Amino acid sequence: MAITGAVELLATWEAGLAEAPSGRALLLHRTARPDVDVASLPVLPVGEREADLFALRRALFGERMQVRLACSACGEDMEFDLDAGEFARSLGGRGGSGDGAGGSAGGPGGSVGGRDSSAGDASFAGSASSVGSASFAGSVSSAGAVVRVRQDGWDVVFRLPGVADLTAAARAADPRAALLSRCLVSAVRDGTDAGPDDLPVPVQRRIAEAVEAADPGADVTLNIACPECGEATRAELDIASYLWTELDTWARDLLLDVHLLATSYGWSEPEILALSPLRRRYYLELCADV
Repeated sequence: MAITGAVELLATWEAGLAEAPSGRALLLHRTARPDVDVASLPVLPVGEREADLFALRRALFGERMQVRLACSACGEDMEFDLDAGEFARSLGGRGGSGDGAGGSAGGPGGSVGGRDSSAGDASFAGSASSVGSASFAGSVSSAGAVVRVRQDGWDVVFRLPGVADLTAAARAADPRAALLSRCLVSAVRDGTDAGPDDLPVPVQRRIAEAVEAADPGADVTLNIACPECGEATRAELDIASYLWTELDTWARDLLLDVHLLATSYGWSEPEILALSPLRRRYYLELCADV
């Protein structure tokens, strides 16, 4: 994954200001995957998008992610660190390898500073369920990946849902039925074709298990052990929201730097953004000494 420059990141941030969270997530995904046509991004499996965003976060802001969460049992405020690179690797992301993805602090590729914390054990809760006679066909690295489930005379092929599928299903009166209808590729019972409404509950359950096993990154859930009471708190990690918040903070800080340097030296925004983060920082320190 190529690390995007300051100008391109600022353009992404500016475009996202007028967008809803789903639109911002798409902009971030487009930044993470410039090799994929924008129309294809919402069709990719959800777990692939999450892995791409974790890899982008690592490339822009470094490995460490600071997370704050209140204990559901005692209300204690917990702070802990997560490893963006490890998440990207475990979910199959392209930028999860350890070769030079992080940059210097203060700009694109810079790590976000913060405090170390020891708020108990944090673990990723993925899918480890047994799916019986279910198989994954294809690669989760492309749209149209499917799982195949055989049970009780049924032979079902189901496409791994993308963000577009989940968004459309959420608007339906019965989201589960809508998602089943959108992603069902084929269903055959004893040689006879069937539709989504014909699938019995056990087969539907087996399909859900197979999808979860094939695309575990679609639901990134944390189990956090409270250091005070020892009880575990489950929480979903929304990497798109987390990354957007960081990008917003970075962009506003950078624009303040541009303002200060333009005021002091009379440089234009393109001239200032062409400087490396390290040189910008030195010039800002010189301004402060005057």
